[in-house]
Amino acid sequence: MTSYALNELNFETTIGGEGTETQARAIPVIDVSDFENRRSEITDALWQAATQVGFFQLKNHDLGLALVRDAFAVTEAFFALDNAQKQAFALKKGLNAGWEFMQQVRPSTGTADQKESYQITLPHMDNLWPLQTLVPEFQRVVLEFEYKAWQLGMQVLSCFADKLGFARDFFTQAHARDSEHFQSTLRLLHYLPVAGNDEAPKGIWRAGAHTDFDCLTMVFQRDGQGGLQVCPGKDASEQQAWSSVEPKDELITCNIGDMLMRWSDDKLKSTLHRVRMPKPDEYRGPRYSMAYFCQANKDMLIQGPEHKYPPITAAEYLLERIKANFASTAK
Repeated sequence: MTSYALNELNFETTIGGEGTETQARAIPVIDVSDFENRRSEITDALWQAATQVGFFQLKNHDLGLALVRDAFAVTEAFFALDNAQKQAFALKKGLNAGWEFMQQVRPSTGTADQKESYQITLPHMDNLWPLQTLVPEFQRVVLEFEYKAWQLGMQVLSCFADKLGFARDFFTQAHARDSEHFQSTLRLLHYLPVAGNDEAPKGIWRAGAHTDFDCLTMVFQRDGQGGLQVCPGKDASEQQAWSSVEPKDELITCNIGDMLMRWSDDKLKSTLHRVRMPKPDEYRGPRYSMAYFCQANKDMLIQGPEHKYPPITAAEYLLERIKANFASTAK
């Protein structure tokens, strides 16, 4: 068994089994409308969800359903290109920018996720944008979506900053978008369709079980394209009991990542999740999703107010995680 420098990764090697499936858990749905006037109420709701469950959903956010659907439309158009065309935008080594096809191998499974992805990390996008003639409006729509997702993520993180005793803009500064060290990532995802009606082979996943390595993840899903499952709370360290998250266009499904759990001295809970293969009686066509990962800038030092863990830079932290998940492509 591979051994990793980070405890989070060593834990991940223990969670690749099927586990059991249970009835859907109630995931807190938090209304973030009129944010500034309702900040105190929203902060309390976010803190309760993030410390007790680790997963929550946002409604009445500022991205707007029209923009979300436009982003999904250009996502589908990009992934509809031939692989030879997409290869022109291949993933840059160790930088979380560009296109990959079935290259992600989770420590939990040791098998390639059944998906392709295109990752947008702003400082590294030179020569990675498809031309207007190839995918019309792709860059414009994706950049608008990325910026608004970042704004929403910073609102959520400002609530956690209040509760942790940091300055309200602490995490906004830690994720400064105009910095050369910026490493937050928008990931466009295409999970491959499944032919026939047979059960998928054991050990094969659309996305193997994992926790995220960022501060906050915001996932956008499409109605009818399920498969995302969560395993919150004590189940993560015992026999895993997984429950499905119903996809809805208008909701953003969020989870705390390992980076923020470490930064909060484990007060905020990073939560296991996965995307399983569809069953014979379920929708087996392509599944599209988009995920925005709020990842602190490379030069930021991660250490909680109680100094529970030794300090580590965000660059060092993220590189360890990329190496583990893209062993064949990371430096």
